[in-house]
Amino acid sequence: MWAILSGIEGNIAAYEAVLADIKRQRIPVETLYILGDTIAANPNSEKVIKRIQNPLPGELQPQVCVGWWEEQCFALHAMGSTGEPTELIDRFGMETVKLLWDSVSRETVLWLRNCHFGFFELDCLLIHGSTVSASDELTPETPPWQMLDRLQRVEANSLFCGRSGQVFEYVLQGGSVNSSVMTLDNQQPMQTMTAPKRRVVGVGNVGREPGNATYTLYSPNSDRLEFKTVYYGEKKGFAN
Repeated sequence: MWAILSGIEGNIAAYEAVLADIKRQRIPVETLYILGDTIAANPNSEKVIKRIQNPLPGELQPQVCVGWWEEQCFALHAMGSTGEPTELIDRFGMETVKLLWDSVSRETVLWLRNCHFGFFELDCLLIHGSTVSASDELTPETPPWQMLDRLQRVEANSLFCGRSGQVFEYVLQGGSVNSSVMTLDNQQPMQTMTAPKRRVVGVGNVGREPGNATYTLYSPNSDRLEFKTVYYGEKKGFAN
């Protein structure tokens, strides 16, 4: 059994609540994936990273990949592909930029820089956004051709992603994409890519909504998928 999380966003209480719920599962979880956004403009981001780096005895060592917030940190520290965190500025403003700078140390940024972009296990791709970028947000409203394109890029049958923060299962029953290249001189012959049944899974978000954490359990042996909701704090408890 895999536990797949995304979007802790510096919320240490939410992360602890999910770890406790994982321990309660009847079928033991053997692998824990965190698909990015472990940090955010949140003063507790360092606590989350330290908790991930130092699991308690008997706990799993999380497999971590980078997300949107990590990419913004890389840009802030001149380690990314862009010179400045323009997406962060446009979306949240300079006050949030300063808070992110103050919340995440350079030591932590260096550790995050060594995390994976994503994981390819069996026939599954686990990633924050998509094969395009960490910013690419796939949702139940994403057009089928776009979903198929993201899957075709790595030939995965199941794509698990966390960028949207939603829990969903988007099934492509089968289809094809026609494409051609047009140059100044002529147009190349049409090429058709066909694909069998595939799916995209939104794994939820752990830390964004106070008191309410969502994550995903997946069994690669039986192909069983289960979305989990954990209530903590004043709403303490759990639900399917």
